[in-house]
Parts: sequence; C-alpha cells; structure tokens
Amino acid sequence: MRIPIALFAAALFSGLFQTNANASAINQDAQRDTLYATVTVPLIDDTLTSHILTQVKKGTALSVIDINAEKNSGVRFLVNDGKNEGWIFGKYLTPSKEEAEKVHDFMMEKHRAVRNPYKGGLATDCDFSPYEKPHFPDNEMPNPCNALYLNISPSGLKKIDDYIALADSTLINAFVIDIKDNEAPGFKAEAMKKFSPTSYSRAGSTKEELYRQAVEKLHAKGYYVIGRITCFKDNYFAKDHPETCMSSKADGKPYQHSKSYWPSPYSRLVWQYNVELAKEAVRKIGFDEINFDYVRFPDRLTKIDGLLDFKNAYSESKVEVIQRFVRYACDELHRLGVYVSVDVFGESSNPGYTTAYGQYWPAISNVADAICAMPYPDHFADKAFGLTRPWNQPYRLMKAWGTQTKGQQEKAATPAVARTWIQAYHVMRSVDAEGIPNDASYIEKQVRGLFDAGLTGGYMTWLSSCSLKTYRAQAAAYDLDYPALSPVEDGKTFITTDPKKVAQLKKETVRNKEALREEKEALKVAAKAEKAENKAAKAEEKALADLQKDLEKAEEKARKEAEKAGTETEGDE
Repeated sequence: MRIPIALFAAALFSGLFQTNANASAINQDAQRDTLYATVTVPLIDDTLTSHILTQVKKGTALSVIDINAEKNSGVRFLVNDGKNEGWIFGKYLTPSKEEAEKVHDFMMEKHRAVRNPYKGGLATDCDFSPYEKPHFPDNEMPNPCNALYLNISPSGLKKIDDYIALADSTLINAFVIDIKDNEAPGFKAEAMKKFSPTSYSRAGSTKEELYRQAVEKLHAKGYYVIGRITCFKDNYFAKDHPETCMSSKADGKPYQHSKSYWPSPYSRLVWQYNVELAKEAVRKIGFDEINFDYVRFPDRLTKIDGLLDFKNAYSESKVEVIQRFVRYACDELHRLGVYVSVDVFGESSNPGYTTAYGQYWPAISNVADAICAMPYPDHFADKAFGLTRPWNQPYRLMKAWGTQTKGQQEKAATPAVARTWIQAYHVMRSVDAEGIPNDASYIEKQVRGLFDAGLTGGYMTWLSSCSLKTYRAQAAAYDLDYPALSPVEDGKTFITTDPKKVAQLKKETVRNKEALREEKEALKVAAKAEKAENKAAKAEEKALADLQKDLEKAEEKARKEAEKAGTETEGDE
C-alpha cells in the first residue's frame, strides 16, 4: 500500500504503522523534504529483488520522494541522495542532522579497548545503536529452541517421519534443514537459475516437493523449521561469478582456500543472491527462520592478507561489512515475517580482540535475531580455559566458554537470542584417538554447561550425517527440560548416566509434550479468533465509514436539489 507523504503523519499518529524511536521525530515533520540516515545502509532500487544500488553513509542528507507501508517492517522511504534514487527503511531516518550524526557513546565505550591484531577491523567500526527486534505473533520462536539438524541427502528428508517419531519422544521442538551448503544446493530455486546456474544444474530436480512435504509434516506436528544457507563459501557461485571472488594481487586469479573459492563478503551481488534464495525458500517451502552459516571471511589468512584483493569497493573493515550484511539480511527477511539467525565461531566471543575473519560477537548479536555459536569441544586447544584435553570435559568447557560469552552478550544494546550449536559427533580422531564417546551424557554435559553459564536460548545439534542411529542413542539428553534443572554443583552428577532417572523422564516427557501441544493448539485457536475478531472490527469500521460517506453524499445531493428547486421557484415568480 503506497500513501502520499501528506497523509503519512496522520497515519503514523493513529498507530497504523509501527517503527522505532525515530518515528515520533519523523511524525512531527513528516512533510519535510529532507531526512538524514542514522546508520550506513544499502539504498535498494528494487524492493522485489532486494537489489542494492549503492550505499548511503551515516549522516547523509536525503530528499524524500515517496513512502511505502509494509506489513512486517513499518515503512520505507523512497529517497534521493543527490545521485541515486532508492528505498530506505524509516527506522534508519531522522529529520535531525544532529541526531543522525550522533554516536552512541554509552555503548561504544565498551568496545574502544578491543584490540585489532589480526586485521579484522576495529570494534568501533561497527554500529551499536539499538536495533528493533521483531516479534511475529503468527510465527513464535520457541524459547528455548531445541533443534535437530538434517542434511539434504536421502537419509534426511526422505525419512522425515522417522525423525518426527524420534523428536515426538523428546523435548525437541525444532529442526534445521539445509537449503544450500557449499557444493550441495538443495532444490532448483529460481534464485540459483538467475545468480548461479551451476548451483541450479547441480540441485535436485525433485527436491522442491520433498522439501515442501517434509516441512508440511513438521508444521502439522507443531515443529519450528529453520532453513540453513551457507553464504560466503560457495564454489559454484564463484565459478559463475569469478569477478566477485577474493583474488591474488599478483595475477588477479581467484584465491582458493581450504579447497574452495570464496566470493567476497564485500560483494553486494553475493548478498543479494543469498537473501533472494532465502526469500524464495520461505515463500515456496514455508521456513520459519533462515540460518546463515559461513557469514565470514576465510580464517587463517593473517600472514597473506596484504597479498589478496578482497574487492572492497566501499573501504569497509571486515567486522563492519559482516555486520552490515546481517542487518541487510534481517531487514529483507523480516518483511516476510521470519527470523534470522547467524552462525559464528566460538572464538568470536573472545572479549579482547576482533577476529581475522570479521566476526565480532557484540556487533552480530546486536542485529541478528539469534546468534548461533559453534564452540565444538574438539575445536578447542589443549589447556583452553585451563582444562587438560577440554574436549573430554564438555560441561566445564561449555560453562567456562558460556560465561565468557554471556559477558559479550551484555555489550550489545539489543542482544540476539544465544542459541548454540552443540557437538553431536564423536571427538575427531585427529584430535584425540581416545576422545570420550558422543553419547547422551556428552550432549547433556554440553547443554547444561551452557545453561548454567546463562546461555538459555537452546541448542542445535551438529551431526553432518544426521544419523538416526546416533540421534536415537542420544535421545535421553534431548528429553531433558534444561531450564528446569538445578545447576550442576560438582561437575559430575548428570541425569543421563542414571538409567532410572532416564526411564522416569521418558514417562514425564510423553505427558508434558502432549500438554505443550494442547497449549500451543489452544494459543493458535485463540490467535485465530483474535485475528478474525480484528478483521470483523475493521470490516465494521469500514462499513460505518462507507455508510457515513453515503449519508454525506445523500445529504449533499439533497442540498443541491433543494437549491436547484429554490432557484427554479424564484424564476417562476
């Protein structure tokens, strides 16, 4: 629905649109010709395809041309920066130049001491102003969100009924399903056809229906469904668009890292491709959330950083551009009523420095809906947090890491939900040939360590094979109501090591899960009834307004006829 600027103030005042704190300022002067950008944001010239024309810097003066109201995202302004014309969300605009140029010192102070030893950028390059986090009544994010991971192989989607049966016997309430991994595209998406023909040719021709059926079954049983997309590690897109890749300054050829070519996170074309793919997956398949992985530059590049051309058109630091991509993705996907989560390395929560690959925890957490770290125990070095062979001490390791991370959460003005990937696979042999097994107790110890540290947003299981056999062996851990458990005092007493407790939990879970389903169904019915009631109220208001208009028209017509009759009478005399 597009409305004239002259009507915007009245509409905003009446509560028709919801925006952030800038709304009141814009409302007071909605008909001004000039507004100012409060943060550096993309200028979108095609809202249907989320195409980025250019970038508008913080404090830029913008001439207002038009306004467009959007269901889930407030309003967008059509503006001109003196050279280009495009759309910017109203939450990033203010009529005050002084307000636009203001820096949130109360937040920035927390980041000034952070070092930049690995060329990832200064923490203060990022924006820490409050970011409005959405809530979609028709799409509730579970709290906590306990998810099983599924890949796109036949062992995953084709056996969805078996995974549902397993989840039904536990407190699992969500699933993560791959949409695109590196060299593993899912269904034949139009976005792939347009941006990455190689991905399109390698995607499964029958997968779209398989996805749709799986997600429909999951939704029918009340599960929250997350679609996972690998972003900046993409060999197929790199093959189709070598001009977007990080390349060697010596010969100009794309640089290969870890057997893969990486499109640069600085490339806005790569941004658009991944977001368009996400939007298509939401519309066609029905995902409730999009999870972006590999939202980073390659790691271990510090020694050769100066030898590479990162295609940095806007002279941004790595931490800066990663945060800006996350904000762009959130803005575009929130329009569809879905949430956005971002995967990060466990190292990114280190409070002392920004990472070489561009992930700085508070910056990403400040913008994303959920931040999903991957602190897999076998990825930690020996003696990490003072622990010998920390991968064999999952509770102590996760509690120590989680405590550090909780501190980083507090450095974001609007922190995301902290939902953590846990290690569901066996400790890698290359790390420790005698690593402890990935049984139910290994899962329980990780999750309880996280919850005891204050990271209570839930967990997602990383098991690349998504083996049903392994998940079934771990089921007792997925059956635990972690928020209700008392903190572990001695670091040794765990429920899944006691067969009697496991049996008792199984009985309770069946009862509790059924009660939860009934409660959720009742809430859905109530929400539907409220929606119908609101719709009826609006229809009644419209009918009354139409009736009022008809009465006014009838009165006007009668008045004119009376005037005409009076004139004719005077003429007769």
